[in-house]
Amino acid sequence: MNKIAWIGTGVMGNPMARHLQNAGYSVSAYNRTYEKANVLEPSIRACHTIKECVQDADVIFSIVGYPKDVKEVYNEVFKYAKKDSILVDMTTSSPTLAKELYRQAKTFGFQMIDAPVTGGDVGAINATLSIMVGGDQETFYSILPLLKLMGKTITYMGQAGNGQHAKLSNQIVIAGNIAAIAESLIYAENKGLQLESMLNVITGGSAASWQAQINGNKMIKKDYAPGFFIKHFLKDLKLVIEEKQDLKLDVVEKVVQIFDTLARKGYAENGTQAIIEYYLQRMV
Repeated sequence: MNKIAWIGTGVMGNPMARHLQNAGYSVSAYNRTYEKANVLEPSIRACHTIKECVQDADVIFSIVGYPKDVKEVYNEVFKYAKKDSILVDMTTSSPTLAKELYRQAKTFGFQMIDAPVTGGDVGAINATLSIMVGGDQETFYSILPLLKLMGKTITYMGQAGNGQHAKLSNQIVIAGNIAAIAESLIYAENKGLQLESMLNVITGGSAASWQAQINGNKMIKKDYAPGFFIKHFLKDLKLVIEEKQDLKLDVVEKVVQIFDTLARKGYAENGTQAIIEYYLQRMV
């Protein structure tokens, strides 16, 4: 497993690919916008096509935007990857699609797992991501050393698609958490409380969370630079709605409404912490 192909070199993919290269692996990278792959030169070889990127790779990683992008990528990968390659999609995508691609990969002679991540750009940069994996357990163990170069908490969740289901379950927690932090700060400000002091209370007690520590502080500073784009979080939550069947998930449905409104008002390219603007501007 010396040769690795990496597809998707955005906010997350760039540092993740670098961790593999820094560990001594030969890495080739492709991005739809070539310039985003080219910044990885010379330590990582930037490729102009998926074919060029994957044709000699032992393991092929992808982390792209949306399920439709995943499908388009693997339509190409299936054509050009060498037999017995291991395919690892780290995009937060559709569990249904993950199962479909797993079955297709088998017919083409590949092994494939779904391995979405959580931890944002900070986790990607620091190699402290949480990675949830679905697929054959033998395949999981074969690439575990690579996953450990990018993440701190790596959990095998079972059959194909279960990594995606685990990620969507995780996003439900984040949805409720980030909305609650925004509402807490809005309430505190309305009552004349000093917001930095209030955040210290939250992060120092039973309400503490990563979202409070990182995004709570950004909300106060009105720093909306994206560690995780609103448009991508909205995509994740809409996947939950697609997959929930007859489950009643009131929190998710409300937060989808909030982020839909923010996207419509021009905040889609901002970080999820910009949710505070929904309350500051009393959007409808």
